[in-house]
Amino acid sequence: MITLLADGADHHAAMRALERGWELVTPLPFGRALNAAINAGAATVADAEAILAGKVPPDKDTAARVAAIEALAHKARLFELAEQDEAVAGLLLAALGSEGPHSPEHERLRVATSRRASMAGQLLVEQADILIAVWDGQSVDSVGGTGHTVAAALSLGVPVVWIHPQRPEAWQIYHTAEEMAAAGAGTKPPQEQLALQVRNALVLDPPRTAGRFAGIAAIGAESWRDHSRSASHVYRRVEALFGARKWSERLASLRQRYERPEEIGTGSGKALLDAVAALPGQDQELAGSIEREILRRFAWSDGISSSLADRYRSGMVLNFILGAAAIIVGTLYLPLTDTAHKWVFAGLELALLLAIVANTARGQKRRFHGRWFESRRAAEYLRHSPFLVTLGVARAVGRWPLGVSSWWPEWYVRHTLSGIGLPQIRVGTDYLRGVLELLRDHHVDPQRSYHRFKSGRLEHVHHQLDRLSEYSFAAAVFFVGLYLVLAALGALGVIDGYLIEKSAKWFTVIAVALPTVGGAIAAIRYFADFERFAEISEATANELDQVAHRIEALLAAPAERLDFAQVAQIVHDTDDIVFSEIENWQAVFSGKRTTIPA
Repeated sequence: MITLLADGADHHAAMRALERGWELVTPLPFGRALNAAINAGAATVADAEAILAGKVPPDKDTAARVAAIEALAHKARLFELAEQDEAVAGLLLAALGSEGPHSPEHERLRVATSRRASMAGQLLVEQADILIAVWDGQSVDSVGGTGHTVAAALSLGVPVVWIHPQRPEAWQIYHTAEEMAAAGAGTKPPQEQLALQVRNALVLDPPRTAGRFAGIAAIGAESWRDHSRSASHVYRRVEALFGARKWSERLASLRQRYERPEEIGTGSGKALLDAVAALPGQDQELAGSIEREILRRFAWSDGISSSLADRYRSGMVLNFILGAAAIIVGTLYLPLTDTAHKWVFAGLELALLLAIVANTARGQKRRFHGRWFESRRAAEYLRHSPFLVTLGVARAVGRWPLGVSSWWPEWYVRHTLSGIGLPQIRVGTDYLRGVLELLRDHHVDPQRSYHRFKSGRLEHVHHQLDRLSEYSFAAAVFFVGLYLVLAALGALGVIDGYLIEKSAKWFTVIAVALPTVGGAIAAIRYFADFERFAEISEATANELDQVAHRIEALLAAPAERLDFAQVAQIVHDTDDIVFSEIENWQAVFSGKRTTIPA
């Protein structure tokens, strides 16, 4: 149960959750003491100062309310937005010491507290599968109020169960603001719809594609490999041969070792985990949760995805190579033997064609293409998730993309992150600075360097393959033209016609082989789409450059100017860049399934 612990319905919900043995999670708009002072309704400066100092306030009624708030807070996992506590506490004391509730001091306090409540409400909405709102339905304009939170939830695709306090038996469930505006408070509770909504939140439906490798079985234990295999290196060898600048790099071993989940905490993920553990005032369990729940799952899905990518892309490249080889072999009998022995070459050609059929059938049966897409989505979502978790932000349920045939990666990762939820942290300016540095050092900088290098390498591959394909066609034109010149000279008696007759079949083979090779190279380039991938990586690097600039600007700002909302926006924008890159990447390869080259 996630609740803001505001007075009234929030307290009742919290107590019912605790009675059921549920974990109580609370994003507080302020630090714990300031939250108690504001929500207990401290009426005097003396009461407020006592609460802020952790003492019992003089007023008995106020003290009772503080005790009730603290009793629940003590049992909850608190995420305290405390980086502006000093400023807001000053506004509270100034308002209590002013003349009347309509003073400028009270107005400034109202604006500040509303904004903080709105930020906490946003965290609640992002973490929620379903929002339950006890609300009179009157206004959504009061920033930080229930109506404002309801509007935010509906705008982010979070379903809302609306309970009108005067007609609680007629609760309704809505998915859009338009739906709520049109229907208002209904009379017949939609029990079946609520049951379906709960089921959708908790249960992953079977995939439309049946079979051993459908759905989450794409990253099942039977798919794991400790390292890549030479037979699956065809695609990466093409990239190395035409993308590397040195021959030592072009011919270097391409074997990859996939990091096992139990190794990542002391391997590639150690620096990140150490940085998380070093964040000031953070939950001591956070680094361990990230290692167990996120990094291990990332290592698993990343290793499987890398293997599937090799097998799928290498399978298609191999098909193009085998197709070209079949055509060339089928014509080689012309200069090498007579028609009586053509069957030998026809047999080799048939073997190559059957190899293409078998390779294609294997790729389709084992769903290399679909499983690569799915496991790569899961891996990339998990790769950057630690930075969301450390700040308590999340992608709201309605903003996750839904795949046409399978959306288990989104369900899987969302539930992985929900399992961690909001860490128990008091967020101060030092913590926000630490999160910004964490995001910069362990995601933004490494990823923009990777994408810039990848963009340059793939652009080079693209140009080199284009050049080789053009040379093949140019050579074909040259040899065909040369044969015609020689034939003309033979007809004129300038050269011996016997030589022309003997070489004619070789010219035929060359005239067939060169365009075939050029076509296969062009097909590989088209299939791999190196140019578009280079553009995607360059665009991603440019977007990350902007994020890096924004991070540096915030880190240079005075500590008192650092605000949770600003840092959360940067983390969200980085999250959007990840999703945008995945969508662009999928758009390139979505239609390029394992097929017979034609």
